[in-house]
Amino acid sequence: MTDPARRLIGNWNYPTVMRFGVGRIKELAKACKQLGMKRPLLVTDIGLKSNPMVLNAIKANEAEGVPTGLYGEVKGNPVGKNLVDGIAAYKAGKHDGVIAFGGGSALDTGKGVAFMAGQTHPWLDFADFDTCMKLADTKALPPVITVATTSGTGSEVGRAAVFIDEATKTKRIIFHPAMMPKICIADPALTVGLPPKVTAATGMDALAHCLEALCTDFYHPMADGIAIEGMRLVKEYLPAAFRDGKNLTARANMMCAASMGATAFQKGLGSIHALSHPVGSLYDTHHGLTNAVFMPYVLAFNRTAIEDKMSRLAAYLSLKQPTFQAVLDWVVELRRTLEIPHTLEALGVPLNEMAKLAEMSAKDPCAAENPVKMGPPEMRKVLDAAAAGRL
Repeated sequence: MTDPARRLIGNWNYPTVMRFGVGRIKELAKACKQLGMKRPLLVTDIGLKSNPMVLNAIKANEAEGVPTGLYGEVKGNPVGKNLVDGIAAYKAGKHDGVIAFGGGSALDTGKGVAFMAGQTHPWLDFADFDTCMKLADTKALPPVITVATTSGTGSEVGRAAVFIDEATKTKRIIFHPAMMPKICIADPALTVGLPPKVTAATGMDALAHCLEALCTDFYHPMADGIAIEGMRLVKEYLPAAFRDGKNLTARANMMCAASMGATAFQKGLGSIHALSHPVGSLYDTHHGLTNAVFMPYVLAFNRTAIEDKMSRLAAYLSLKQPTFQAVLDWVVELRRTLEIPHTLEALGVPLNEMAKLAEMSAKDPCAAENPVKMGPPEMRKVLDAAAAGRL
Protein backbone atom coordinates (compact mmCIF):
# COMPACT_ATOMS: atom_id res chain seq x y z
CA MET A 1 0.00 0.00 0.00
CA THR A 2 1.26 3.50 -0.83
CA ASP A 3 2.55 5.50 2.13
CA PRO A 4 -0.08 8.23 2.78
CA ALA A 5 2.73 10.80 3.01
CA ARG A 6 3.51 10.27 -0.65
CA ARG A 7 0.14 11.75 -1.51
CA LEU A 8 1.08 14.96 0.32
CA ILE A 9 2.73 16.56 -2.67
CA GLY A 10 2.25 19.81 -4.51
CA ASN A 11 3.70 22.58 -6.63
CA TRP A 12 2.80 25.87 -4.97
CA ASN A 13 3.50 29.50 -5.78
CA TYR A 14 2.92 31.03 -2.38
CA PRO A 15 4.77 32.71 -0.76
CA THR A 16 7.34 31.67 -3.38
CA VAL A 17 7.74 28.78 -5.81
CA MET A 18 7.57 25.63 -3.68
CA ARG A 19 8.20 22.05 -4.67
CA PHE A 20 6.72 20.09 -1.76
CA GLY A 21 6.73 16.35 -1.18
CA VAL A 22 8.77 13.26 -0.44
CA GLY A 23 11.56 12.79 -2.97
CA ARG A 24 11.53 16.33 -4.35
CA ILE A 25 15.23 16.78 -3.49
CA LYS A 26 15.86 14.90 -6.75
CA GLU A 27 14.74 18.05 -8.56
CA LEU A 28 17.56 20.23 -7.18
CA ALA A 29 19.69 20.24 -10.34
CA LYS A 30 16.62 20.99 -12.46
CA ALA A 31 15.78 23.93 -10.18
CA CYS A 32 19.32 25.26 -10.51
CA LYS A 33 19.08 25.14 -14.29
CA GLN A 34 15.67 26.84 -14.25
CA LEU A 35 17.26 29.77 -12.42
CA GLY A 36 20.30 29.88 -14.67
CA MET A 37 22.73 28.63 -12.04
CA LYS A 38 25.80 27.10 -13.62
CA ARG A 39 28.04 27.01 -10.54
CA PRO A 40 26.06 27.42 -7.32
CA LEU A 41 27.46 27.50 -3.80
CA LEU A 42 25.77 25.20 -1.29
CA VAL A 43 25.71 26.81 2.16
CA THR A 44 25.12 24.60 5.17
CA ASP A 45 26.08 24.22 8.82
CA ILE A 46 28.99 22.49 10.50
CA GLY A 47 26.91 19.48 11.51
CA LEU A 48 25.57 18.84 8.00
CA LYS A 49 28.55 19.55 5.76
CA SER A 50 29.68 15.90 5.82
CA ASN A 51 26.18 14.43 6.00
CA PRO A 52 25.25 12.06 3.14
CA MET A 53 22.20 14.15 2.22
CA VAL A 54 24.46 17.14 1.47
CA LEU A 55 27.17 15.13 -0.23
CA ASN A 56 24.59 13.26 -2.30
CA ALA A 57 22.95 16.51 -3.37
CA ILE A 58 26.28 17.89 -4.56
CA LYS A 59 27.09 14.62 -6.33
CA ALA A 60 23.68 14.56 -8.05
CA ASN A 61 24.11 18.16 -9.19
CA GLU A 62 27.51 17.41 -10.68
CA ALA A 63 26.10 14.37 -12.49
CA GLU A 64 23.58 16.73 -14.11
CA GLY A 65 26.27 19.19 -15.19
CA VAL A 66 25.83 21.64 -12.29
CA PRO A 67 29.17 21.73 -10.40
CA THR A 68 28.44 22.88 -6.86
CA GLY A 69 30.74 24.40 -4.26
CA LEU A 70 30.38 23.94 -0.51
CA TYR A 71 30.58 26.34 2.41
CA GLY A 72 29.75 24.46 5.61
CA GLU A 73 31.04 26.44 8.58
CA VAL A 74 27.77 27.93 9.83
CA LYS A 75 27.18 27.76 13.59
CA GLY A 76 23.89 26.85 15.24
CA ASN A 77 23.46 30.51 16.13
CA PRO A 78 25.17 32.10 13.11
CA VAL A 79 27.50 35.01 13.75
CA GLY A 80 28.62 37.82 11.50
CA LYS A 81 31.85 35.97 10.68
CA ASN A 82 29.84 33.09 9.23
CA LEU A 83 28.20 35.54 6.85
CA VAL A 84 31.45 37.30 5.95
CA ASP A 85 33.28 34.01 5.35
CA GLY A 86 30.38 32.73 3.26
CA ILE A 87 30.50 35.85 1.07
CA ALA A 88 34.25 35.34 0.63
CA ALA A 89 33.70 31.70 -0.41
CA TYR A 90 31.02 32.78 -2.88
CA LYS A 91 33.28 35.34 -4.52
CA ALA A 92 36.40 33.13 -4.50
CA GLY A 93 34.53 30.33 -6.25
CA LYS A 94 32.99 32.69 -8.81
CA HIS A 95 29.57 31.27 -8.04
CA ASP A 96 26.34 32.45 -9.62
CA GLY A 97 23.73 31.34 -7.14
CA VAL A 98 23.20 29.91 -3.66
CA ILE A 99 21.65 26.69 -2.39
CA ALA A 100 20.82 27.27 1.27
CA PHE A 101 20.60 23.77 2.73
CA GLY A 102 19.78 22.88 6.32
CA GLY A 103 18.03 24.31 9.34
CA GLY A 104 17.34 27.96 10.06
CA SER A 105 20.98 28.90 10.62
CA ALA A 106 22.11 27.57 7.23
CA LEU A 107 19.07 28.94 5.43
CA ASP A 108 19.56 32.40 6.93
CA THR A 109 23.26 32.39 6.11
CA GLY A 110 22.69 31.24 2.54
CA LYS A 111 20.15 33.98 1.95
CA GLY A 112 22.46 36.48 3.60
CA VAL A 113 25.41 35.45 1.42
CA ALA A 114 23.37 35.90 -1.76
CA PHE A 115 22.00 39.25 -0.64
CA MET A 116 25.34 40.65 0.53
CA ALA A 117 27.53 39.30 -2.29
CA GLY A 118 26.80 42.31 -4.49
CA GLN A 119 26.70 45.01 -1.80
CA THR A 120 29.50 47.48 -1.10
CA HIS A 121 28.64 48.23 2.53
CA PRO A 122 29.41 45.94 5.51
CA TRP A 123 26.60 43.69 6.67
CA LEU A 124 25.81 45.62 9.86
CA ASP A 125 24.84 48.63 7.75
CA PHE A 126 21.88 46.57 6.53
CA ALA A 127 20.70 45.50 10.01
CA ASP A 128 18.23 48.36 10.13
CA PHE A 129 15.10 48.24 8.00
CA ASP A 130 15.06 51.84 6.77
CA THR A 131 18.79 51.89 6.10
CA CYS A 132 18.63 48.56 4.31
CA MET A 133 15.87 49.79 2.02
CA LYS A 134 17.99 52.81 1.06
CA LEU A 135 21.37 51.10 0.70
CA ALA A 136 20.51 47.76 -0.88
CA ASP A 137 21.50 47.22 -4.50
CA THR A 138 19.03 44.63 -5.77
CA LYS A 139 19.69 44.91 -9.50
CA ALA A 140 21.74 41.76 -9.85
CA LEU A 141 21.13 39.60 -6.77
CA PRO A 142 22.03 35.96 -7.39
CA PRO A 143 19.13 33.50 -7.12
CA VAL A 144 18.60 31.39 -4.01
CA ILE A 145 17.17 27.89 -3.66
CA THR A 146 16.30 26.77 -0.14
CA VAL A 147 16.27 23.17 1.03
CA ALA A 148 15.00 22.78 4.60
CA THR A 149 16.10 19.85 6.76
CA THR A 150 14.18 20.87 9.89
CA SER A 151 10.61 21.96 10.54
CA GLY A 152 10.86 25.06 12.66
CA THR A 153 12.10 28.43 11.48
CA GLY A 154 10.36 28.51 8.12
CA SER A 155 13.37 30.45 6.86
CA GLU A 156 12.99 28.57 3.58
CA VAL A 157 10.17 30.97 2.68
CA GLY A 158 11.36 34.05 4.57
CA ARG A 159 12.76 37.41 3.55
CA ALA A 160 15.05 37.89 6.53
CA ALA A 161 18.20 36.50 8.11
CA VAL A 162 19.42 36.74 11.70
CA PHE A 163 23.07 36.98 12.74
CA ILE A 164 24.83 37.67 16.02
CA ASP A 165 26.95 40.80 16.11
CA GLU A 166 29.98 39.44 17.95
CA ALA A 167 30.99 42.86 19.25
CA THR A 168 27.72 43.58 21.05
CA LYS A 169 26.45 40.00 21.56
CA THR A 170 23.11 40.96 20.04
CA LYS A 171 21.07 39.35 17.28
CA ARG A 172 20.69 41.60 14.26
CA ILE A 173 18.15 41.11 11.51
CA ILE A 174 18.67 41.81 7.83
CA PHE A 175 15.33 42.11 6.07
CA HIS A 176 14.59 42.91 2.47
CA PRO A 177 11.79 41.72 0.12
CA ALA A 178 14.45 40.73 -2.42
CA MET A 179 15.78 38.10 -0.01
CA MET A 180 12.83 35.82 -0.73
CA PRO A 181 14.22 32.58 -2.23
CA LYS A 182 13.29 31.93 -5.85
CA ILE A 183 12.55 28.24 -5.31
CA CYS A 184 11.99 26.22 -2.15
CA ILE A 185 12.41 22.46 -2.24
CA ALA A 186 10.52 21.06 0.76
CA ASP A 187 11.18 17.33 1.06
CA PRO A 188 9.90 15.87 4.36
CA ALA A 189 12.16 12.84 3.97
CA LEU A 190 15.14 15.09 4.75
CA THR A 191 13.80 15.62 8.29
CA VAL A 192 13.46 11.92 9.16
CA GLY A 193 16.88 11.77 10.82
CA LEU A 194 16.19 14.56 13.31
CA PRO A 195 16.54 13.41 16.94
CA PRO A 196 13.42 13.75 19.12
CA LYS A 197 14.83 16.71 21.08
CA VAL A 198 15.55 18.64 17.88
CA THR A 199 12.15 17.70 16.47
CA ALA A 200 10.53 19.07 19.63
CA ALA A 201 12.53 22.30 19.75
CA THR A 202 12.13 23.14 16.07
CA GLY A 203 8.44 22.24 16.16
CA MET A 204 7.89 24.59 19.08
CA ASP A 205 9.62 27.29 17.04
CA ALA A 206 7.00 26.80 14.32
CA LEU A 207 4.30 27.07 16.97
CA ALA A 208 5.85 30.26 18.38
CA HIS A 209 5.83 31.87 14.94
CA CYS A 210 2.17 31.04 14.33
CA LEU A 211 1.12 32.01 17.85
CA GLU A 212 2.88 35.35 17.97
CA ALA A 213 1.72 36.23 14.47
CA LEU A 214 -1.86 35.70 15.59
CA CYS A 215 -1.38 37.68 18.81
CA THR A 216 0.20 40.81 17.37
CA ASP A 217 -2.17 43.70 16.68
CA PHE A 218 -1.22 44.43 13.08
CA TYR A 219 -4.23 43.96 10.78
CA HIS A 220 -3.66 41.00 8.48
CA PRO A 221 -6.55 38.49 8.41
CA MET A 222 -4.85 36.35 5.77
CA ALA A 223 -1.84 35.84 8.03
CA ASP A 224 -4.20 35.05 10.92
CA GLY A 225 -5.83 32.29 8.90
CA ILE A 226 -2.48 30.75 8.02
CA ALA A 227 -1.35 30.99 11.65
CA ILE A 228 -4.30 29.16 13.15
CA GLU A 229 -4.13 26.32 10.62
CA GLY A 230 -0.39 26.09 11.25
CA MET A 231 -1.12 25.65 14.96
CA ARG A 232 -3.67 22.94 14.22
CA LEU A 233 -1.01 21.05 12.28
CA VAL A 234 1.41 21.41 15.20
CA LYS A 235 -1.24 20.14 17.62
CA GLU A 236 -2.03 17.13 15.45
CA TYR A 237 1.40 16.18 14.20
CA LEU A 238 4.25 17.43 16.41
CA PRO A 239 3.69 14.83 19.16
CA ALA A 240 3.52 12.13 16.48
CA ALA A 241 6.78 13.27 14.86
CA PHE A 242 8.38 13.39 18.31
CA ARG A 243 7.27 9.83 19.13
CA ASP A 244 8.16 8.35 15.75
CA GLY A 245 10.68 10.23 13.67
CA LYS A 246 10.01 7.97 10.68
CA ASN A 247 6.35 9.00 10.47
CA LEU A 248 6.47 10.76 7.10
CA THR A 249 2.89 12.02 7.35
CA ALA A 250 3.72 13.79 10.60
CA ARG A 251 7.00 15.05 9.18
CA ALA A 252 5.27 16.40 6.06
CA ASN A 253 2.62 18.26 8.01
CA MET A 254 5.19 19.73 10.39
CA MET A 255 7.23 20.94 7.41
CA CYS A 256 4.09 22.70 6.19
CA ALA A 257 3.48 24.18 9.65
CA ALA A 258 7.01 25.62 9.72
CA SER A 259 6.62 27.32 6.33
CA MET A 260 3.19 28.57 7.38
CA GLY A 261 4.65 30.12 10.53
CA ALA A 262 7.19 32.10 8.55
CA THR A 263 4.50 33.15 6.09
CA ALA A 264 2.23 34.30 8.91
CA PHE A 265 4.85 36.23 10.85
CA GLN A 266 5.23 38.78 8.09
CA LYS A 267 2.43 40.22 10.25
CA GLY A 268 4.81 40.46 13.22
CA LEU A 269 6.09 38.56 16.25
CA GLY A 270 6.35 39.64 19.88
CA SER A 271 8.06 39.24 23.21
CA ILE A 272 8.59 35.49 23.03
CA HIS A 273 11.16 36.30 20.37
CA ALA A 274 12.27 39.54 22.02
CA LEU A 275 13.23 37.55 25.13
CA SER A 276 14.62 34.60 23.21
CA HIS A 277 17.00 36.60 21.02
CA PRO A 278 19.30 37.95 23.77
CA VAL A 279 19.30 34.62 25.60
CA GLY A 280 20.41 32.90 22.40
CA SER A 281 23.03 35.58 21.71
CA LEU A 282 24.59 35.45 25.17
CA TYR A 283 24.30 31.76 26.05
CA ASP A 284 24.16 30.06 22.63
CA THR A 285 20.86 28.33 23.36
CA HIS A 286 18.74 26.65 20.71
CA HIS A 287 16.33 29.27 19.37
CA GLY A 288 13.28 27.03 19.19
CA LEU A 289 13.90 25.59 22.66
CA THR A 290 14.29 29.09 24.10
CA ASN A 291 11.04 30.21 22.48
CA ALA A 292 9.34 27.16 23.96
CA VAL A 293 10.50 27.97 27.47
CA PHE A 294 9.29 31.57 27.31
CA MET A 295 6.02 30.83 25.49
CA PRO A 296 3.53 30.31 28.36
CA TYR A 297 4.96 33.16 30.44
CA VAL A 298 4.53 35.67 27.61
CA LEU A 299 1.06 34.33 26.89
CA ALA A 300 0.09 34.84 30.53
CA PHE A 301 1.50 38.38 30.53
CA ASN A 302 -0.41 39.27 27.35
CA ARG A 303 -3.69 37.74 28.52
CA THR A 304 -5.77 40.92 28.72
CA ALA A 305 -4.92 41.87 25.12
CA ILE A 306 -5.33 38.45 23.50
CA GLU A 307 -8.09 36.73 25.46
CA ASP A 308 -10.68 36.94 22.67
CA LYS A 309 -8.22 35.69 20.04
CA MET A 310 -7.22 32.78 22.25
CA SER A 311 -10.85 31.84 22.82
CA ARG A 312 -11.39 31.63 19.07
CA LEU A 313 -8.15 29.70 18.68
CA ALA A 314 -9.22 27.24 21.37
CA ALA A 315 -12.43 26.56 19.48
CA TYR A 316 -10.56 26.02 16.21
CA LEU A 317 -8.14 23.63 17.89
CA SER A 318 -11.07 21.68 19.42
CA LEU A 319 -9.80 22.18 22.96
CA LYS A 320 -12.13 21.23 25.82
CA GLN A 321 -13.18 24.83 26.47
CA PRO A 322 -13.10 27.87 24.12
CA THR A 323 -11.03 29.92 26.57
CA PHE A 324 -7.65 31.55 27.00
CA GLN A 325 -6.91 29.15 29.86
CA ALA A 326 -7.49 26.17 27.59
CA VAL A 327 -4.84 27.44 25.17
CA LEU A 328 -2.38 28.10 27.99
CA ASP A 329 -3.00 24.64 29.45
CA TRP A 330 -2.52 23.06 26.01
CA VAL A 331 0.82 24.82 25.52
CA VAL A 332 2.05 23.70 28.94
CA GLU A 333 0.89 20.12 28.34
CA LEU A 334 2.45 20.06 24.88
CA ARG A 335 5.77 21.17 26.36
CA ARG A 336 5.51 18.42 28.96
CA THR A 337 4.81 15.82 26.27
CA LEU A 338 7.85 17.00 24.31
CA GLU A 339 10.06 17.07 27.41
CA ILE A 340 10.62 20.82 27.09
CA PRO A 341 11.97 22.33 30.34
CA HIS A 342 9.67 24.59 32.31
CA THR A 343 12.19 27.17 33.59
CA LEU A 344 15.23 29.17 32.51
CA GLU A 345 17.51 27.04 34.66
CA ALA A 346 17.67 24.36 31.96
CA LEU A 347 18.93 26.96 29.47
CA GLY A 348 21.86 27.89 31.71
CA VAL A 349 20.68 31.47 32.20
CA PRO A 350 22.41 33.08 35.21
CA LEU A 351 19.84 34.65 37.51
CA ASN A 352 22.18 37.54 38.28
CA GLU A 353 21.91 38.75 34.65
CA MET A 354 18.16 39.28 34.61
CA ALA A 355 18.44 43.07 34.57
CA LYS A 356 20.76 42.94 31.56
CA LEU A 357 18.45 40.55 29.72
CA ALA A 358 15.45 42.75 30.47
CA GLU A 359 17.19 45.77 28.93
CA MET A 360 18.28 43.83 25.85
CA SER A 361 14.84 42.28 25.35
CA ALA A 362 13.12 45.65 25.52
CA LYS A 363 15.40 46.92 22.73
CA ASP A 364 14.84 43.93 20.45
CA PRO A 365 12.81 44.82 17.33
CA CYS A 366 10.22 42.13 18.11
CA ALA A 367 9.31 43.82 21.39
CA ALA A 368 7.57 46.64 19.53
CA GLU A 369 5.23 44.10 17.92
CA ASN A 370 4.01 42.60 21.20
CA PRO A 371 0.28 43.24 21.85
CA VAL A 372 1.11 44.70 25.28
CA LYS A 373 3.78 47.36 25.58
CA MET A 374 6.84 45.95 27.32
CA GLY A 375 9.78 47.97 28.56
CA PRO A 376 12.58 46.68 30.81
CA PRO A 377 10.34 46.40 33.95
CA GLU A 378 7.77 44.29 32.12
CA MET A 379 10.47 42.12 30.53
CA ARG A 380 11.99 41.62 33.97
CA LYS A 381 8.62 40.50 35.30
CA VAL A 382 8.35 37.79 32.63
CA LEU A 383 11.99 36.77 33.11
CA ASP A 384 11.44 36.34 36.85
CA ALA A 385 8.30 34.29 36.20
CA ALA A 386 10.21 32.06 33.75
CA ALA A 387 13.03 31.62 36.26
CA ALA A 388 10.62 30.63 39.04
CA GLY A 389 8.28 28.59 36.85
CA ARG A 390 5.38 30.78 37.93
CA LEU A 391 2.32 31.10 35.70
